[in-house]
Amino acid sequence: MSFSIRAEPIVASAEDASPAAGALVVFEGRVRNHNEGKLVRSLEYEAFEELAVPIGSEILEQACRRFEIESAICVHRVGALAIGEVAIRVEVQAAHRQAAFEACAWIVDEVKSRAPIWKKEFYEGGESVWVDPTAR
Repeated sequence: MSFSIRAEPIVASAEDASPAAGALVVFEGRVRNHNEGKLVRSLEYEAFEELAVPIGSEILEQACRRFEIESAICVHRVGALAIGEVAIRVEVQAAHRQAAFEACAWIVDEVKSRAPIWKKEFYEGGESVWVDPTAR
């Protein structure tokens, strides 16, 4: 299990596949160019890393107990992100696809609702706003 916060771009994990895993589910949350009818030009993420990492690690450990998975990795960006960049990446390995899909979705939702990570959107025209982290 591995949870991390990073300012550098997120790239695919180099973790070796588990021989017991028949499924690998990967989710990448990317910066899109719109939200709620507004044109987004960039995002900025801030995190209280000293708390976010232990909470994120706890979420991954809970996922392993709750779902039948072999491993889980989550990486979340901080700093300024351009349209199209990866903001969060979650990888889940499991013997079967159902568990991998369910665990992956659960991890994303839990990180968004529990980890102290905040998103600010910058819009065309100069306006900016901090966004509710649980907004879908």
